[in-house]
Formats: sequence, structure tokens, C-alpha cells
Amino acid sequence: MAKSTDKIRITLDSGVSVEAQAPVIVSASRSTDIPAFYADWFFERLKRGYSAWTNPFNGVTSYVAYSNTRFIVFWSKNPRPLLEHLDYLTERDIGCYIQYTLNDYETEGLEKGVPPLSLRIETFKMLVDILGKERVVWRFDPMILTDKISIDDLVGKVRNIGDQLKNYTEKLVFSFADIASYRKVKSNLEKNGINYIEWDEASMNEFAARLSEMNKERGWNFKLATCGEKIDIEQYGIEHNHCVDDDLMIRFEYHDKELMDFLKVDVRKVQPSAPSMFEEFEDSPQIPEGAIMVASDTYAIKRKNNKDKGQRQFCGCIISKDIGQYNTCPHLCEYCYANTSKDAAVANWRRHKTNPNGDKIIGI
Repeated sequence: MAKSTDKIRITLDSGVSVEAQAPVIVSASRSTDIPAFYADWFFERLKRGYSAWTNPFNGVTSYVAYSNTRFIVFWSKNPRPLLEHLDYLTERDIGCYIQYTLNDYETEGLEKGVPPLSLRIETFKMLVDILGKERVVWRFDPMILTDKISIDDLVGKVRNIGDQLKNYTEKLVFSFADIASYRKVKSNLEKNGINYIEWDEASMNEFAARLSEMNKERGWNFKLATCGEKIDIEQYGIEHNHCVDDDLMIRFEYHDKELMDFLKVDVRKVQPSAPSMFEEFEDSPQIPEGAIMVASDTYAIKRKNNKDKGQRQFCGCIISKDIGQYNTCPHLCEYCYANTSKDAAVANWRRHKTNPNGDKIIGI
């Protein structure tokens, strides 16, 4: 059975033999928008069996092998390039879902590099038609307040998109922009002349209450969840999210024994209750507390907590291997946490294009 720390020997394109990490679950990626800009690269590397990864803290290059990969979580603001590659995942029997960040900051120009909102909504629906609405998660992330964006404005933006995505997704995930905690974000906003306003507990609660009410009134019935937030707003029906989520993986791929073994999951058939001399009707099934229903007659039980202890304190993600690299996303969003500068991101994007199939995402 594969483990998250498994290492195997692989042969590089150059013919050199090296050791590589062989993750079961891949995150593609928190560090850059792989689907938007590097989809062709990623699927070529998936076919070749490995890619290189550079540690952002020490600059050391290591290798990631895909021989054990059973599931991929994609993160993107423009995943349209995935459409031509999804059949390959089916061929390889690799599961996936997409964390689709679909914001509306067009008027304010905070995301100048993303396609028009109408096109991004169209892409969302195209992906749902192929994958199903449960595999395309809507993110409005981050919710940012400025001297030009009020809570009323954000509610209106969410209403506009939510009305168009009704019946096209199960969940809306959001976060409150925490500028003070991220020096890179603070620096980028100030450098770009964005007069941001920090969220406080009162404003978070006001927004959460209005979002929850709107979700009911407009009949969206989305599951609402926050990403990496300390504040508890469960009184509004808003839970803490697990963006790399083993519950979703279990729902989608419970038939994949290798993945279930890795997640320490038992899949069982529903058993009827013991008969009673006083019962005249069909026995009610016995389903343990905490079970995940995956079919009308089948449920799953997790035997361990798969949380990734290496993530932020309030992050609920399970363990996975992220294969992206900072300073490579040319969306050039004004509040970006993944780019030190726009110039660095553009320079690395250009390096990638000089060697688009190289083992490193930047081509060299």
C-alpha cells in the first residue's frame, strides 16, 4: 500500500537515476495556476511519469513521480485548458475535482489577467457538464474590502454569480482577505495603490449572516464554507472547509481500493437491523455514526484523521503533494500572495515557454 512519504527510483529524461517522492494525492496547485497556464506541461509530465519541484524555502530541487497517483485536486481561476485533457485522467483511472476561484473584481481591476466573467462562468458550466456539479467547487476567494468595495458590493457580486451557478455546484467556499498576516499581499496592494480595509469580527459576522440568508432566499442551497479562517460562523450554517478533502474523494472514488487503503477507509454494505418481535415493517438499516454514504446500499468509514499537519493552523486540508512553484502565475492579480512581483512571474512564464515540456515548471 502506498504511503504519503513513499520514495521510489525513477529515470530522468536525461537518463540519470534519482530518488523521487511518489504521492497518492497531488495538489495542482496552491502555488500557481497550473490549469490556466501550465496544463499542457502538467499532462505531458504526467505521461512521462515525473516532474521536478523546487522547495520555496531552500531552493533545493527534488522530484515527484506519478506512478502511485490516484487523485488530483486542481486549483484555478481559468481551468478552461483542462477541458482537452480530462479524458486522459479517465484513461489513467485518476480521480479529480476542481477548486474553481470565480471572483468578480472586473470593475475594480483587481484581476486584470483573468478572462471576462461571462467566459469564466461559461467555462464553469462546461466543466460541470463533463465532471458533474459535485466535482466543480465554486470559490469566491478572497473577499476583499477596499475604499471602493463595501460589504454591500461583495454581497451583490456573489448574488450575480450565484444566480448563474444555481444547480451547477454544490458548494461555495470563501475566505476573508487577511492583509496584515501576509506581508507579500500587503506589499503588493500598497505597491499597486489599493486602499484595502481589514475585516474585523463584526464585519465578518455581518457578511456571513447576509450570505447565509441570500443562499436560502434565492434557493441556491449551496453548502457554505470558509477556507483557513479562525472565526467560527457555524451559527449561519457556514462550516470550516477541507479544500483537499478526503470526504469528497471517498464519495467519488470509493471503488478505488488503492486510494481507500491510503486514506484508511473501510467501504461496507448496509446491513439490516436485527429483527424485533414487535416490528411489522422492513427493518431499518444499521449505519454507524460518522459514516459517509457513497451509494444507496454502501457507506464508508474513516479509520484515521488524514489532516495535513504541515498546513496553516486553521487549514483543514488532508495530506497531498503540491507540485506548483511561486512567482510563476501571470494572472497578475493585485492582491496575489504567490508572486513576489509581477516582473518575476512574467519572467518565469517566459522561461517556461522556452522549454514548455521540461521537468521544471519554469523550463530550466
